[in-house]
Amino acid sequence: MLILGIETSCDETAVALVRDGRLLGQELATQVDTHALFGGVVPEIASREHLRVLPRLYQELMRKTGVSADDLDGVAVARGPGLLGSLLVGVSFAKGLSLACGAPLIGVNHLWAHLLAPGLEGELRFPALGLLVSGGHTHIYLVKSPTEFTLLGRTLDDAAGEAFDKTAKMLNFPYPGGRYIDELAQEAEPDTGLFPRPYIDNPTLDFSFSGLKTAVANFVAEHPELVFGTMADPQAVADLPAQRRAALARVCASFNWSVADTLRIKVERALKQVGEVRSLIVAGGVAANTGVREAMRGVAEAGGIELTLPGLALCTDNGAMVAHAGWLLAKAGYRHGLDLEAIPRGRIVPLDWERVRADARES
Repeated sequence: MLILGIETSCDETAVALVRDGRLLGQELATQVDTHALFGGVVPEIASREHLRVLPRLYQELMRKTGVSADDLDGVAVARGPGLLGSLLVGVSFAKGLSLACGAPLIGVNHLWAHLLAPGLEGELRFPALGLLVSGGHTHIYLVKSPTEFTLLGRTLDDAAGEAFDKTAKMLNFPYPGGRYIDELAQEAEPDTGLFPRPYIDNPTLDFSFSGLKTAVANFVAEHPELVFGTMADPQAVADLPAQRRAALARVCASFNWSVADTLRIKVERALKQVGEVRSLIVAGGVAANTGVREAMRGVAEAGGIELTLPGLALCTDNGAMVAHAGWLLAKAGYRHGLDLEAIPRGRIVPLDWERVRADARES
């Protein structure tokens, strides 16, 4: 079964082909340089860029893989959550292609696709506890199968990734700044009393990183000497004087620890609540963070369960995860009609699939 995946949820335009669970090829265009001028993603610009590059990426993918539209057994597209304008570009393209070639349309939950992405690199073991850590979401799920996700805890305001982005912006790090925080954090020991571990003094599995962001803002206001005068470029970070670099490294290590240890506490709490699971799946952009990966490795080892982490290339938004999730859904008989809606951030992605009987799929 050959599935095309289309991803346009935010500022990455990506397409990929998955055949029977194996990645056949992918193409991706990033908008990082464009949005770096503004220090963050500008939704209108993002959607226009998707509209400009998506047809070219699709044509390039088909040319490189030697596949034609008539070969497709399904067209999978990230339907949300995300930026509505960006999502509409991908969903509209997918609908047109599905209508033209007759391949079924499959709407994919962008968040679920992240958690299923490691299945491209190895076996996923269910039931699993899933931790999604991204710029817009920090969620904990009980995952019983590729189509059965139960949300246990969620972002109440700022997600972990947003806290990274805002902290980097306050320090005038290059955009996107999360990786510079991670790199500098490896050069120092954290001061575990410098920043709070937010929203842990409660019995819930929900997250709120707004308090941590405020604590960082207050610290930075008291130490303006740590802030670059204007948005730095990578060379400016590399050329930091030793004393200032050491001070910034301590701040980054302390911030990184606060985030990672908050995640650790909530995941350990979730494991106690859900009972026996076979694995811990950690995914999303922040899953590339060294401190987060180490913290989750410790949780898995202590719990005696398998840790499933995607490769770094699969942590960020990509077409391969959408194609893979679409393949899993198609294999289970799920599809959508041409009335498929794009779902913006803040709304729940509905389970509005149509299901085709196994005997009908085989005929």
